[in-house]
This record gives sequence, structure tokens and C-alpha cells, in this order.
Amino acid sequence: MEDKTILAVAVAVLFVVISKKLKSFLIGKPKLNLPPGPWTLPVIGSLHHLGTNPLIHRTFRRLAEKHGPLMLFHFGEIPMLVVSSPEAAQAVMKTHDTSFADRFTNPSLATLTYDKTDMVFAPYGERWRQLRKICVLEMLSAARVQSFRSIREEEVARFLRSVTDSASSGTAMDVTKGISKFINDTFVRECVGSRCQHQDEYLRVFHQAVQLTSGLSLSDMFPSSKMMQLLSTAPRAALACRERIQRILEQIIQEKTEAMDRGDKSILGVLLRLQKDGDTPIPLTNDTIVSFMFDLFGAGSDTSSITLNWCMTELVRYPGVMAKVQAEVRLAFKGKTTLNEDDLTGADLSYFRLVIKEALRLHPPAPFLIPRQTRETCRVMGYDIPKGTAVFVNAWAIARHPKYWDDAEEFRPERFEKNNLDYKGTNFEYLPFGAGRRMCPGTNLGLANIDLALASLLYHFDWELPNGMEPKDVDVWESVGLIATKKTSLMLQPITRIAPANA
Repeated sequence: MEDKTILAVAVAVLFVVISKKLKSFLIGKPKLNLPPGPWTLPVIGSLHHLGTNPLIHRTFRRLAEKHGPLMLFHFGEIPMLVVSSPEAAQAVMKTHDTSFADRFTNPSLATLTYDKTDMVFAPYGERWRQLRKICVLEMLSAARVQSFRSIREEEVARFLRSVTDSASSGTAMDVTKGISKFINDTFVRECVGSRCQHQDEYLRVFHQAVQLTSGLSLSDMFPSSKMMQLLSTAPRAALACRERIQRILEQIIQEKTEAMDRGDKSILGVLLRLQKDGDTPIPLTNDTIVSFMFDLFGAGSDTSSITLNWCMTELVRYPGVMAKVQAEVRLAFKGKTTLNEDDLTGADLSYFRLVIKEALRLHPPAPFLIPRQTRETCRVMGYDIPKGTAVFVNAWAIARHPKYWDDAEEFRPERFEKNNLDYKGTNFEYLPFGAGRRMCPGTNLGLANIDLALASLLYHFDWELPNGMEPKDVDVWESVGLIATKKTSLMLQPITRIAPANA
């Protein structure tokens, strides 16, 4: 009897303790008003709503039409906020910019970005501010971009010679491949100062790394599970890619250091000079320089080639637009056999500029920009967004929203004639390069690498689709991944109208 009494008292005391703890927990953590989202299943969360369409930015647009511009999507165990309207984007990237200033990475991407010690993915804080300051003031300033003018002119001339060869042979050329090679060659010279014997190997490994971050893996969906990390091959493959990238970049740095002179204006030359002088606010170690170069190749070469490729794609899909922009370019440069950047600066190319703007509207190089992550719990548009939530701003969907864009799916450069929308991140219905603290710092260099090449392709050549293809038959689907490359190569037949000099 006595034992039963003691047991009863112990149970009662335990009940009181648990009740107090539970009450304290409930009072201390009030229920959050989370954004709406599609219904979830145990373990996998919202993944079943992705269906069979691997292009997540397109699926998220469809889901946002039902659930709203702030939508909570559970990617396995990862809560993901999907932003799909200009108002929501402004709240995240301006009003609460500091709260959303961290970067989200999955395990594979974290491995590739040196455990988030590079500039693009570094956590928001003093180190990131100093890295960005070096990038903006030293590596990508307006003066630095202008100093690469002769490189761009020489590489455009080389590109035009290859186009002229295709025109002479009467065969269609792989425009996508040609553009990619031209941009890569240009960017390597801007970064390193000369052509590099290691660049093909580097770009091959780099694109393998990009592919690793493009799909869904178990380790991405369940980062807290040690078993899932062991079962997934993605992080180990990412580490192997990173080690190869590190080895190649270190070799480039060593060769550059041995041959360097203080007059070297390349981006790597600038970094090595700053390292030698030792007057930067944070130490510029070789590892830091390697991470800078990794970011530059990723953000610079791919985005420029993607945009130039989409410009040509949409122009052949819309012959009327092609005729109009070619007429403008050929009138502006009438009588010339070679174009240079001074010609572009002094000419009236208003419609030409609108063509590039419209291509970036329909095809932002990164449909989700670069995903962010909340640094602290905050309240946005009446909803609570917990700390650690991944944030995907669907710039692709916002730029095609029929509420803000007439005939949103059509390629109509004229739409920009009546507004002042620009690339500076102040117009939240148009965000090809992002906005706020983490906006892309390389916009000027990216556009400079496009302008002369596009103007030259339009000035010197007409373009026809091969094998009786009609404009409506040109594929406009993107490849799977965070970067919106065209799924299939653009094949066109160039016809020389104004022969380039020295072609």
C-alpha cells in the first residue's frame, strides 16, 4: 500500500513538472502565422507538388497563383519561402533586406563555395562587406571594366571570323556554342590577362560542378540526416570538383605571380598586387583569391553567354523585331567595316538597348536570383518568417506576371519605351540582377561583354533558320538548374551582308 502511495505521489509530481514545462514552452513560443502553401506529406514535405516538370521556377509560378505571392514550400525538411510579386520582393529585398541578407546553400553548394567563405555565399557581416568592397572598388569598377575594352574588341573580331567562315561555307552554325566560346575567351583574358592553357580544363570541371547543384539529392533535402549524407554521392562529387578547381586556380595564380608586373590590369593581377601590398582590410590569402576567381567565372561567364544567346533566340523568333533593330544598327554605323566600343557609345541605339532589356525580362540568367536565407525571425506582409528559412525570389515569374506586364509572354522591346525601368534593383517588377545589399556587383562587366558582340552580329550578318524551320518552332525551354541556359543549342545560318574587316 505504501509503495502505491509513493508511486502515486511521484506520478503527480511528474505531471506537475511536465505541465509547467509545457506551459512555459507554449507561452515562450507563441504560434507563428506562417505564409500559406501547398499541403505537405510526412518526410518529403511539399515535394510531390513539383510533379513531372523539372523546371522549378515554372512550377512555383503555377503554385503561387493559388497560394499567393509569399508561399511556404517544404523541400524535404527545408522550409522555403517563395516570393512571386514585386510587392513581396520589395519587402524581402528592401524593407527587410538586413533580415534576409544571408545566403542559402545546400550541402553540395556549400562544399563548392569553400564552406561559404567566398564573397557570393559568405554570411552577411564584416568579412562579407570587406570582400564586396574589394570586388566593387578594385575588381569591377567602371574604370576596370573600361580597361578591358581592347580585349573585348579583339575577341569580337575573332568571333566574327568564325561566323564569316560559316557564312562562306553555307552551313548552319551552333550559335550557342560559338557565343559560349567567345564569352569564355573574353572573360578569361579579363580575369587572367591572357589566354590560359588551363581554361578548357577549368571550365569543364566548373560546369560539372554546376550540374551537381542543378538537381535534387537526398543530402539537399535532409541536411540534418547523417545517413542521407552518407547515401548521397553529391557532396563527395562536389568535394572532388572543388579540389580540382582549387588545383587549377592555384596553378594559374602561381604562374601569374611569377610573370606579374605592376602594370597588369587583369582582375587576378589586381588581386595579387593588393595581396603583395598588404593594405586590404582583410588578408588576401591565396584561398581568398581562389574563391574570388571561382565566383567571377561562375557569375561572369555564364550570365553573359546566356543573355547573348537568348537575345539571338528571341530575335529569330520575332522577325519584325530583328528587322527593326538591324535597321537601327545599320543606319547608325553605315559605311563602317568594323565596329568598336566608341562607335556604340556615340550612336543612337535606343531600340538596341530595349532588345537587351526585354531579353533579360523574359530570360533572367538566374530565375531565382541567388537564394537568400533569413538571419532572424521577421514579419513580412503579415506573415512570420522563421529564422533559417531559405528564400527564393522568383524573378522569372515576377517579370512575366500579367498584372504588371501586358502580353507578358511576348517579346516586345517597345514595352520599355514608356517606362524608366533599369537594371539597378529599384524596380521590383524587373530584377534580372537582383536588388538590395546582395545585388550582383558585376552588371557593368556582364553587359559590356554583350553589347559590342550583339551589335556586330546584327550589323554584319542576316540570320536564317535551317532546314525550313519556322520562327515558332524555335525552342525556348530552359535547362534544369538555378541558371537558365537554353535547353537546346540555337542553330542558325549566317548570311554576310556587310563583310567585317580582316574576316
